[in-house]
Amino acid sequence: MTYLNEFNKISWDDIKLDINATTRQQVLIALNKKKPDFNDFLALLSPVASDFLAIMVNKSLEITRKRFGSVMQMFIPLYLSNKCSNICTYCGYSLNNKVPRKSLNIEEIKQEVDAIKKMGFDHILLVTGEAGNIGTDYFAKALEVIKPHFSHISLESQPLAEAEYARLKQLGLDAVFVYQESYNQHCYKSYHLYGKKTNFNYRLETPDRIGKSGVDKIGLGFLIGLSDQWRTEAAIMANHLDYLEKSYWKCRYSISLPRLRPTKANQTSNSYITNKQLLQLICAYRIYNNTVEISLSTRESPELRDFLLPLGVTSISACSKTSPGGYAQNKNDKANLEQFTISDDRSINDIMQSIKKAGLDPVKKDWDYFYTASN
Repeated sequence: MTYLNEFNKISWDDIKLDINATTRQQVLIALNKKKPDFNDFLALLSPVASDFLAIMVNKSLEITRKRFGSVMQMFIPLYLSNKCSNICTYCGYSLNNKVPRKSLNIEEIKQEVDAIKKMGFDHILLVTGEAGNIGTDYFAKALEVIKPHFSHISLESQPLAEAEYARLKQLGLDAVFVYQESYNQHCYKSYHLYGKKTNFNYRLETPDRIGKSGVDKIGLGFLIGLSDQWRTEAAIMANHLDYLEKSYWKCRYSISLPRLRPTKANQTSNSYITNKQLLQLICAYRIYNNTVEISLSTRESPELRDFLLPLGVTSISACSKTSPGGYAQNKNDKANLEQFTISDDRSINDIMQSIKKAGLDPVKKDWDYFYTASN
């Protein structure tokens, strides 16, 4: 049994109709419930709910502070490789893009670690393209170098088998993020043209394999802009999250809501969602689920990130370089090696000051590894 069984029972069109048919009364009912159900979440996503955005913002702020306090968790991505065997029309790493390819060796990884530690980070996200030769053995060697320096390590890469995730967990991996990109199968097919990533079902079942492996945290997400129906995408991801929380209740969960950004090969940036609608989406998730972590990346502008910080978000990336070796090496190759262009390129000190200005406490680590090792 995996989420695929549940997914096959879902009607995309029915969910879309339910969202668009929402009445003002249904939104008010959802906002006044102590524990909203899935139908309430659909109401909060609806176009008519935008009239109640001020109430949603206040409720989201209250829930977030009550559950997460004033902490804003900060992390930094470390891009290990831009090699990829997939053709995805929106990604700078796509196989058909004629860009230099690079995978960091052990010495280069050490240099990146040194550069990142000088910025004070203790929570790191390892990112790679999806290439067959950048797999479990490579990650195992990387973890051996990286783990002694960081209290928390996450991975965002190609989907792996359950046994592979279990092996990496034993080596110190704490979390795995795997984004479905789109829950619309027709849309998914039109953007993923070649490679293992064309297998929609295998990717959809990846969080199940992560949960069964015992990894502590699972991250979900969809790329806003691939489909023009972000509300329906968000609803199905919430359904996916509900299933996972019930099936693998020992795991923690996070969601990410990245919007499409231009790449060197593709300048498309139409995300089909306004800043106001992104705010509504964040608030809807927070009101519906008061425990899920919500992450906001450097894809968004400094001004928008600063505005959204206290309103449901619990973690943000900072000082991101989306190219292998971007922190310590290959400065001249940066433009050619990037996965996508970032929008918030402020220094760590500037971002921390913005967090403090919002009345929050910036934290650059997740937990002390000492406590995990002693239990």
